[in-house]
Amino acid sequence: MGLIYLIRHGQTMWNKEEVFRGQSDIPLNDFGRQQASAIAKELQEKKLQNPVFFSSPLKRARETAEIASSFLPGISVIDIEALIDIHFGEWQGQAKEKIEKLYPELYRMWLESPAEVVFPGGEDLKKVADRAEKAFIAIAREHMENDVIIVTHRVINKVLLCRLLGAGFDSFWKIRQDTACINILTWEHFLFNMLVINDTCHLRPLGKGDLRDF
Repeated sequence: MGLIYLIRHGQTMWNKEEVFRGQSDIPLNDFGRQQASAIAKELQEKKLQNPVFFSSPLKRARETAEIASSFLPGISVIDIEALIDIHFGEWQGQAKEKIEKLYPELYRMWLESPAEVVFPGGEDLKKVADRAEKAFIAIAREHMENDVIIVTHRVINKVLLCRLLGAGFDSFWKIRQDTACINILTWEHFLFNMLVINDTCHLRPLGKGDLRDF
């Protein structure tokens, strides 16, 4: 039985500037690439067994996965469309400060009752969780003897962890997911068990860089 490493991508400028990213395809910034290199060093120390790498197809996740797997010659990163970030609709590409002013009630609901939010022109958490969970379980079933590394996004990680832990989306904001964090799970007897959530210890050598959950 292998381990599953569920990883959030490294920092982008929109993380730093608190802009809603969603399915906008933006790259890592320099600090995000340093974070991805720190992930690579951490995974190398884990001495992975028959590792396989999967990623959201968006640049920030794909680039994180490619850098994180760079110590393994010949390893390819497989894109999984269902692990793409939530579609924020009209919020996509907008700064948090602007959204707070344009959509005050919906933004308040997003913070207090995220399960009830359907983003204008976008998705809701249930739709995102359904597609992501289906893909996640399929990967786990197919690679039970491998260490599996999956690089995705804040919302994807949060809804997956809510589902896998048997928690409702009311726990969405209770599960922190900093940029470049690592979560570790096992899958035994068709049950997922959490070993580590939101580990950022590998990022300490980078100093006081911004690790915010945004």
